[in-house]
Amino acid sequence: MNFDKYFHGLCCSVAAKSPCLSRNIGAILVKDNSVLSTGYNGPPRGIPHCKGVHMGDVICCPRHALGHASGTHMELCPAQHAEENAVSNAARMGTCISGSTLYMNSVIPCSKCFGTLINAGIKEIVIERLAVYDEHTVFLIDNCDIVIREFSNE
Repeated sequence: MNFDKYFHGLCCSVAAKSPCLSRNIGAILVKDNSVLSTGYNGPPRGIPHCKGVHMGDVICCPRHALGHASGTHMELCPAQHAEENAVSNAARMGTCISGSTLYMNSVIPCSKCFGTLINAGIKEIVIERLAVYDEHTVFLIDNCDIVIREFSNE
């Protein structure tokens, strides 16, 4: 098994812990093929996740129930993104992540998270699909040295 397959599987396992009613994302920070930190999308430590909205027999994300597109009206959401939580968890444990690779079972991070990754010294981002979460990220991508690629199945 190649490391991309291994780390993708870990991302999916980490994502399974997410309490988010909208999307379950897992992120891991790796250096020299060793995991430094993990994170999933969810609220900060000790903060309850959203209560959700009942739509018939289904409980769904309040933002989606109100008709808001993914990534909008985040003020209604108590969650942090998976990559933010991976960086925060590393900082909490005093782990240096400069020069590491971020693996995520998602698309290219949003501009806010991408800026955090630049400042943290991430050198590479490996994702499921080369799609931009928001158009503001393109400016950051065009002006940084982070390598972005899709997981390899080979």
